[in-house]
Amino acid sequence: MAVFTCEKCGATIDTRCKPKKCSACGENGTMCKTETAAPPKKGKK
Repeated sequence: MAVFTCEKCGATIDTRCKPKKCSACGENGTMCKTETAAPPKKGKK
């Protein structure tokens, strides 16, 4: 999973694929990847 942020309005979306348009403001091509959600860590015993 990755977090994408709209450069125009600042809305964030957590999804696998880059959205074509912002779901908040509807602007096309403004979604940029800001961070990657870390997978859960497996504990060692």
